[in-house]
Parts: sequence; structure tokens; C-alpha cells
Amino acid sequence: MKTIHVAHSPDSDDAFMFYALASGKIDTEGLTYVHELQDIETLNQRALRGELEVTAVSIHAYAYLSDRYALLPHGASMGDRYGPRLVAREPLTHADICGKRIAIPGMMTSAYLALRLFEPNFEPVVTPFDQIEDAVVDGKVDLGLLIHEGQLTFGDRSLHLIQDMGEWWFGETGLPLPLGGNVVRKDLGDELTGKISRHLRDSIAYGLQHRGPALDHAMQYARDLDRSKADTFVGMYVNDWTLDYGERGRSAVKQFLQRGVARGIIDHPVTVEFAE
Repeated sequence: MKTIHVAHSPDSDDAFMFYALASGKIDTEGLTYVHELQDIETLNQRALRGELEVTAVSIHAYAYLSDRYALLPHGASMGDRYGPRLVAREPLTHADICGKRIAIPGMMTSAYLALRLFEPNFEPVVTPFDQIEDAVVDGKVDLGLLIHEGQLTFGDRSLHLIQDMGEWWFGETGLPLPLGGNVVRKDLGDELTGKISRHLRDSIAYGLQHRGPALDHAMQYARDLDRSKADTFVGMYVNDWTLDYGERGRSAVKQFLQRGVARGIIDHPVTVEFAE
């Protein structure tokens, strides 16, 4: 196999991560990478069908992919005391959330799993991630669960932060909240998987070492963030955790999914496998 399809979200942190790979900045040892950009819930569904060799997925979705895909050790989006943010038009307490209509970015997203662990009793309203703020402002839902750049911009719409899922998770576990990862199809074999893993790590490292041009590339996907906020957002989700999960990161993935199983949100035990 000489052509590898790599899929990821059209947002600034993923664009930053894949900048070097997409721009020919690293030696890919004869492999050609074709990049496909789609929202994370669409990628989760495509991975369920095994369509892509390498793709970003929600850690929640990995629970349903582990028979066909392994997690690559590079490319994680980890919320280290921050993460998806639950917002509303007015201040609310945790007790106020019970039974409310909450806009979520997808049933397979890690944001949804984290929210269900935080508060099991609510009515999920699946909404495209970039329309959740509007749904809250317009009163179509009681609250909204924001991912991507919305985590930084909700205050511009006079919305109130009810709970940061990453801060809550840290209080529960002392660990970062594992939101997204890159997976590789197991049928590619060890040699090819090793190359892909190395190329992905090199791309992330190149972006971190050449922050200016990598951020220039990422700005086209920053959805109206100014450069300063885009830089902040990229720094939240492309960092040392992204180069490698490490032991704490791997433990966080396992605990996150185990708690989902224990609560009955995930309906089967999950064996977490990392490609090496």
C-alpha cells in the first residue's frame, strides 16, 4: 500500500498537527498521504464502517472500534483541566441540569460521554457542533455542550459557563480528559503501521518546532478566531500529550472508558490497544 487516507476534523488544532504531513515538510518514505477533512462525528461513523486507514476519532467512539483499529501513540487531544464546556443563557447549578434539553455534538463524541458521567439525566439534542451556540442563544435548547473553538468564544455571546468537563474530570480522577485520538486499522500490518506512526509524530513535532508557519496554516480553519485565540486553542490540544499519551494519558483513556462501561453508557467491556 502506497497511498494512505488520513482523516481529521477541519479545525485549527488538527490542521496544526497535520501541517507538516500535508505540506511535504517531512520524509514519508515513499508513502502518499491523502487528507480528508470532516467533522468528528462523521469520522466516528466512517471508522465504524472501516473506511479509512488512519483517522481521528473520539475516544468514546474507540470503544466501538477496538476490534478493527488500534490507537496510535501520537495525536491525542487531551484536556488537562479543561475540555468541552457546558453553557446556558443564565447561571445554573448542577441540580438545575437534570431533565433539561442539552445540545450535544454527537452521541459518539467524548464530550457526550463526559457529560453523561457528570449528569446522567438529561435529554440529548444532537446538533452540528458549530450550531450549538446558536441553539442555546435562540432558546431551542436549555444548555449546550461546546467543543472546538466554541470553548473560547461562548462569552462573546453572553453565555454562562455551567461546567467545564475537563475540570470536573480532573477533580474526579486527577487525570487529563481524553477527548480525541488517531487510530490506525490493524490490517495494515506492523511495518506499515510503524511508518505511519513515525510520520505522524514527526508532523506534530515539526509543527511545535515551527509554530509560526504551522499556525499560519491552521488559521484557515480557525472559524473567526483571531490569531491570539487560535494560538491559545492550538496550545490547549497540541502539546506534549499529543506527542505521546504517556502513562497518565493511557491510564486516562482506560479509566474514561471503564467508567462508561460501569455506568452502562458503553454496553460492553473495552480492551484499549495502542499501536507501537
